[in-house]
Amino acid sequence: MLRSRIIPCLLVHNKGLVKTVRFSSPKYVGDPINAVKIFNEKEVDELMVLDIDATVENREPDFRMIHNLAVECRMPFCYGGGVTTVEQARKIIKLGAEKVALSAAALNNAALLKEIGAAVGMQSVVVVIDVKRKKNILGAVSYEVYTRNGKVKSDKKLENYLRELNDIGVGEIVINSIDRDGMMEGYDTDLAHWVRDRVDVPITILGGAGSYEDISNLIKRFKIIGAAAGSLFVFKGKYRAVLISYPNRLEKRQILRGG
Repeated sequence: MLRSRIIPCLLVHNKGLVKTVRFSSPKYVGDPINAVKIFNEKEVDELMVLDIDATVENREPDFRMIHNLAVECRMPFCYGGGVTTVEQARKIIKLGAEKVALSAAALNNAALLKEIGAAVGMQSVVVVIDVKRKKNILGAVSYEVYTRNGKVKSDKKLENYLRELNDIGVGEIVINSIDRDGMMEGYDTDLAHWVRDRVDVPITILGGAGSYEDISNLIKRFKIIGAAAGSLFVFKGKYRAVLISYPNRLEKRQILRGG
């Protein structure tokens, strides 16, 4: 049975955890394994770990890191970063991850998604789409797809891409707002609504959460949805002191009820 999930998203850069602001200025926030141990204690719904170096450096996933994370994790675990082949995806699942996330490779080769789905189960195939909001001179809003940490704009139209992924039947689509990343000013609910109207597969929204109320409002509006966040779960206070956190059971029940 599908239900809403509250998902910490951890970014790995130079083998450490970082948090970015609009995909720039990575700030070191700790060791991945230590973060996983804390999230275990807090009984998180699911964990997403994205290696933001792998694709940019044209290298394969760090399987040793994935193994170490999977051994420690007591929650469902999704890994993304550098996945370009069926063999890599199969190995990641065998190491203990429940889901494999693709971004640039999915844009360049949609057939790869079908092949990975056939190998590990389509429910384990996640596509991350990094999106920037664009407004023309008349004020009309559109959305553009980017790869390689927001540095390269894709020629593929978001609406066409969503239709393609929906037809393939991927297990999940993660919509990552570049404009909201690290801003902690709330999700782009207009973007979420725009995407939700165009796909039937499960979606997760990432980028912008600054409070539990932001998550609650997202769930209240869209019901069954993944609410992912980075800064909210690693920073505390206006000076952004590093502190791993997650809602306790009572807070989580209130959030999932939409307030």
